Amino acid sequence: GTFPFTLTDDEWQKRLSPEAYNVLRHHATERAFTSPLNHEKRAGMFHCAGCDWELFSSAHKFDSGTGWPSFWQPANDKSIGTVEDNALFAVRTEVHCANCGGHQGHVFDDGPQPTGLRYCINGVALRFLPEAG
Repeated sequence: GTFPFTLTDDEWQKRLSPEAYNVLRHHATERAFTSPLNHEKRAGMFHCAGCDWELFSSAHKFDSGTGWPSFWQPANDKSIGTVEDNALFAVRTEVHCANCGGHQGHVFDDGPQPTGLRYCINGVALRFLPEAG
């Protein structure tokens, strides 16, 4: 799709680490339990590592036990986009940054209330900004 924030492939490669580039631009998945953001408990916001768009609030983060940072809702209704993903012989819903289109992960319907959703997000696709204090 078309997104407000765009760069050439060379610009993305210069801007991102190799792992972040593979996840954000080529829909890869980081290994489970490798992201330090799994254990991030401070108040703050999780931004797209590609374009710095605000995606998720720490107030909506929970420990899903899956090995990836998980959230029960995005920061707001303009944070993310979704698309059907049929890549692994099952229908899943891919989550991407609404600003740059960077792949974030997937959303599943096995999360906690009040939404019942689990946004399972690659930590390398995020940048955490703690609240000032």
